Amino acid sequence: MKYAAAIVLFSTAFAAGCASDPPPAPAAPTSVAATPPPPAQPKALEKPGDDPSKSQINISDEIRRACGITDTEAFFAYDSANVRAQDRSVLKKLADCFSTGPLKGRELRLVGHADPRGDDEYNMVLGGRRADNVKTGIAAQGLSAAKIATTSRGKLDATGSDESSWAKDRRVDVVLGK
Repeated sequence: MKYAAAIVLFSTAFAAGCASDPPPAPAAPTSVAATPPPPAQPKALEKPGDDPSKSQINISDEIRRACGITDTEAFFAYDSANVRAQDRSVLKKLADCFSTGPLKGRELRLVGHADPRGDDEYNMVLGGRRADNVKTGIAAQGLSAAKIATTSRGKLDATGSDESSWAKDRRVDVVLGK
Protein backbone atom coordinates (compact mmCIF):
# COMPACT_ATOMS: atom_id res chain seq x y z
CA MET A 1 0.00 0.00 0.00
CA LYS A 2 2.81 2.30 0.89
CA TYR A 3 4.33 1.77 -2.57
CA ALA A 4 0.98 2.13 -4.33
CA ALA A 5 0.48 5.61 -2.87
CA ALA A 6 3.98 6.64 -3.94
CA ILE A 7 3.41 5.33 -7.45
CA VAL A 8 0.07 7.16 -7.75
CA LEU A 9 1.65 10.40 -6.46
CA PHE A 10 4.61 10.08 -8.83
CA SER A 11 2.36 9.24 -11.81
CA THR A 12 0.15 12.24 -11.10
CA ALA A 13 3.12 14.61 -10.85
CA PHE A 14 4.63 13.19 -14.02
CA ALA A 15 1.37 13.46 -15.95
CA ALA A 16 0.85 17.04 -14.75
CA GLY A 17 4.33 17.99 -15.95
CA CYS A 18 3.80 16.42 -19.35
CA ALA A 19 0.33 17.85 -19.83
CA SER A 20 1.35 21.50 -19.70
CA ASP A 21 0.47 23.73 -22.60
CA PRO A 22 3.17 24.15 -25.27
CA PRO A 23 4.98 27.50 -25.22
CA PRO A 24 3.43 30.17 -27.45
CA ALA A 25 4.87 30.62 -30.94
CA PRO A 26 7.34 33.49 -31.26
CA ALA A 27 5.77 36.76 -32.30
CA ALA A 28 6.24 37.91 -35.87
CA PRO A 29 8.74 40.74 -36.31
CA THR A 30 7.14 44.16 -36.17
CA SER A 31 9.59 45.82 -38.53
CA VAL A 32 10.45 44.81 -42.08
CA ALA A 33 13.88 46.50 -42.09
CA ALA A 34 16.55 44.46 -40.37
CA THR A 35 18.69 46.24 -37.84
CA PRO A 36 22.35 45.84 -38.79
CA PRO A 37 24.54 44.23 -36.18
CA PRO A 38 26.75 46.62 -34.22
CA PRO A 39 30.20 47.12 -35.75
CA ALA A 40 32.85 44.75 -34.47
CA GLN A 41 34.99 46.31 -31.81
CA PRO A 42 38.72 46.17 -32.48
CA LYS A 43 40.49 43.61 -30.37
CA ALA A 44 42.35 45.23 -27.51
CA LEU A 45 46.09 44.84 -27.53
CA GLU A 46 46.86 41.79 -25.46
CA LYS A 47 50.52 42.43 -24.84
CA PRO A 48 52.04 45.43 -23.11
CA GLY A 49 54.46 47.20 -25.39
CA ASP A 50 52.77 45.97 -28.58
CA ASP A 51 51.62 49.45 -29.47
CA PRO A 52 51.22 50.05 -33.22
CA SER A 53 52.15 53.71 -32.66
CA LYS A 54 55.68 52.50 -31.94
CA SER A 55 55.95 50.47 -35.12
CA GLN A 56 58.28 51.30 -37.96
CA ILE A 57 58.01 51.41 -41.72
CA ASN A 58 61.19 50.14 -43.33
CA ILE A 59 61.61 51.05 -47.02
CA SER A 60 63.97 48.82 -49.04
CA ASP A 61 67.18 50.32 -50.45
CA GLU A 62 66.05 49.57 -54.01
CA ILE A 63 62.86 51.58 -53.58
CA ARG A 64 64.61 54.41 -51.70
CA ARG A 65 67.11 54.86 -54.55
CA ALA A 66 64.48 54.70 -57.31
CA CYS A 67 62.09 57.07 -55.53
CA GLY A 68 64.66 59.52 -54.14
CA ILE A 69 63.82 58.82 -50.50
CA THR A 70 66.56 59.77 -48.03
CA ASP A 71 67.78 57.56 -45.20
CA THR A 72 66.07 59.76 -42.62
CA GLU A 73 62.77 59.47 -44.47
CA ALA A 74 63.03 55.69 -44.88
CA PHE A 75 62.15 54.82 -41.28
CA PHE A 76 59.17 56.45 -39.63
CA ALA A 77 56.62 55.64 -37.01
CA TYR A 78 52.93 55.37 -37.69
CA ASP A 79 49.92 55.23 -35.43
CA SER A 80 47.86 52.20 -36.46
CA ALA A 81 45.18 53.79 -38.66
CA ASN A 82 46.45 57.36 -38.39
CA VAL A 83 49.54 58.27 -40.35
CA ARG A 84 51.25 61.30 -38.85
CA ALA A 85 51.23 64.53 -40.87
CA GLN A 86 55.04 64.50 -41.22
CA ASP A 87 54.90 60.96 -42.70
CA ARG A 88 52.50 61.86 -45.50
CA SER A 89 55.30 63.35 -47.60
CA VAL A 90 57.10 59.97 -47.71
CA LEU A 91 53.86 58.15 -48.52
CA LYS A 92 53.27 60.71 -51.28
CA LYS A 93 56.76 60.03 -52.69
CA LEU A 94 56.01 56.31 -52.72
CA ALA A 95 52.61 56.84 -54.38
CA ASP A 96 54.10 59.14 -57.05
CA CYS A 97 57.08 56.87 -57.70
CA PHE A 98 54.83 53.82 -58.25
CA SER A 99 52.10 55.63 -60.21
CA THR A 100 54.01 58.06 -62.47
CA GLY A 101 57.70 57.74 -61.56
CA PRO A 102 60.51 55.27 -62.15
CA LEU A 103 58.60 52.35 -60.63
CA LYS A 104 55.38 52.99 -62.56
CA GLY A 105 53.57 49.73 -63.25
CA ARG A 106 55.45 47.83 -60.54
CA GLU A 107 53.72 46.34 -57.53
CA LEU A 108 54.44 47.73 -54.07
CA ARG A 109 54.49 45.01 -51.41
CA LEU A 110 53.95 45.71 -47.69
CA VAL A 111 54.97 43.02 -45.20
CA GLY A 112 53.75 43.42 -41.61
CA HIS A 113 55.73 42.08 -38.65
CA ALA A 114 55.23 41.74 -34.88
CA ASP A 115 57.47 41.16 -31.90
CA PRO A 116 57.92 37.59 -30.57
CA ARG A 117 55.56 37.92 -27.60
CA GLY A 118 52.07 36.48 -27.84
CA ASP A 119 50.61 33.64 -29.85
CA ASP A 120 51.18 33.02 -33.54
CA GLU A 121 47.66 33.81 -34.73
CA TYR A 122 47.43 37.11 -32.82
CA ASN A 123 50.78 38.28 -34.20
CA MET A 124 49.90 37.24 -37.76
CA VAL A 125 46.69 39.31 -37.61
CA LEU A 126 48.51 42.24 -36.01
CA GLY A 127 51.19 42.25 -38.73
CA GLY A 128 48.44 42.19 -41.35
CA ARG A 129 46.67 45.15 -39.73
CA ARG A 130 49.90 47.12 -39.74
CA ALA A 131 50.48 46.43 -43.46
CA ASP A 132 46.85 47.29 -44.27
CA ASN A 133 47.11 50.61 -42.38
CA VAL A 134 50.18 51.62 -44.37
CA LYS A 135 48.42 50.55 -47.60
CA THR A 136 45.51 52.83 -46.74
CA GLY A 137 47.91 55.72 -46.15
CA ILE A 138 49.71 55.22 -49.49
CA ALA A 139 46.45 54.75 -51.41
CA ALA A 140 45.18 58.01 -49.90
CA GLN A 141 48.20 59.69 -51.51
CA GLY A 142 47.20 58.56 -54.99
CA LEU A 143 48.50 55.06 -55.71
CA SER A 144 45.80 52.59 -56.73
CA ALA A 145 45.17 50.09 -53.93
CA ALA A 146 45.25 47.38 -56.63
CA LYS A 147 49.00 48.08 -57.05
CA ILE A 148 49.68 47.48 -53.33
CA ALA A 149 49.88 43.94 -51.97
CA THR A 150 49.91 43.26 -48.23
CA THR A 151 50.99 40.24 -46.28
CA SER A 152 52.03 39.39 -42.74
CA ARG A 153 54.92 37.46 -41.30
CA GLY A 154 53.65 37.93 -37.74
CA LYS A 155 56.48 37.03 -35.38
CA LEU A 156 58.24 34.64 -37.77
CA ASP A 157 61.20 36.99 -38.34
CA ALA A 158 61.29 38.51 -34.84
CA THR A 159 64.68 38.63 -33.14
CA GLY A 160 64.06 40.97 -30.19
CA SER A 161 64.65 40.11 -26.55
CA ASP A 162 63.80 43.41 -24.81
CA GLU A 163 61.65 46.50 -25.42
CA SER A 164 64.15 48.33 -27.64
CA SER A 165 64.71 45.32 -29.90
CA TRP A 166 61.00 44.39 -29.85
CA ALA A 167 60.27 47.87 -31.20
CA LYS A 168 62.37 46.98 -34.27
CA ASP A 169 60.37 43.77 -34.72
CA ARG A 170 57.11 45.78 -34.89
CA ARG A 171 57.39 47.09 -38.43
CA VAL A 172 56.15 47.10 -42.00
CA ASP A 173 58.71 46.39 -44.72
CA VAL A 174 58.14 48.18 -48.04
CA VAL A 175 59.56 46.10 -50.91
CA LEU A 176 59.08 45.65 -54.64
CA GLY A 177 56.47 43.08 -55.62
CA LYS A 178 56.99 40.54 -58.34
